[in-house]
Amino acid sequence: QVQLVESGGGLVQPGGSLRLSCVASGNIFRFNVMGWYRQAPGKQRELVATITTPGNTNYADSVKGRFTISRDNAKNTVDLQMNSLKPQETAVYYCKANFWALDYWGQGTQVTGSS
Repeated sequence: QVQLVESGGGLVQPGGSLRLSCVASGNIFRFNVMGWYRQAPGKQRELVATITTPGNTNYADSVKGRFTISRDNAKNTVDLQMNSLKPQETAVYYCKANFWALDYWGQGTQVTGSS
């Protein structure tokens, strides 16, 4: 059974930074795509960023230039460096891993902009 566990969420000041990490464990596949998604209260889950094994990246327009996704294939981890965070980016951030037709999701980690 594949498990994805996110960490690194928490409170952040306006304009601050956080680094999220996702670690895959269990029955590990060589994932072709890993990524980060987020879901704010009352909103649909949306793509934040994805990265392939060769390192090709894709970002939501709203985070381009501020967020950076990276992965370590040997460790089966994927990180998301988030800079210049905005209050409206408060959400639960989820890690996703894909292996062909199979998708795996983490439990999410809360990112909250402090007042």
